[in-house]
Amino acid sequence: MTTAYWCLLVAIFLPYLFTVLAKFRGDFGPKQNHNPREFLEALQGARKRAHWAQQNSFEVTPAFLAAVLVAQTLGTMPQSTLDSLAIAWLISRVVFGICYIADWATLRSLVWFAGMGIIAAMFIMSA
Repeated sequence: MTTAYWCLLVAIFLPYLFTVLAKFRGDFGPKQNHNPREFLEALQGARKRAHWAQQNSFEVTPAFLAAVLVAQTLGTMPQSTLDSLAIAWLISRVVFGICYIADWATLRSLVWFAGMGIIAAMFIMSA
C-alpha cells in the first residue's frame, strides 16, 4: 500500500483528535454524553474551537480522499509526489487545528487555503 493510501486512513481518523480535545480536555470524560451535540454546542473557548475544527475536518476530508484516489487511479503523477502532497495535506490539517484551537484566525485561514491548494494540485497534476 502506498504512503498516500495510508494518509487516507489517517485523514479519516484525524477529526476525532479534535473531538477528543473538545470533549475530554481538562476533565475525565465528556459531560452529557446522552446529548453530545447539545454538549458540544454549549462549549466555549478553546474547546468550542476544537469542536469547530472537528466539523471543518469532516467537511474537507472527502475532497482529500477523492483527490488521492483520482491521482492514484490515473497514475500520471509520480508516486513520490503524490505521497509528499498527501503528507503535506495531513500536516496542513494538524496545523489548521492548532491554529483554530489557539484562535489564530488569519493564520488558520492561510493554512486552510494551503490545504485546499494541495487538493487542487493533486487533481491538476494528475490531468
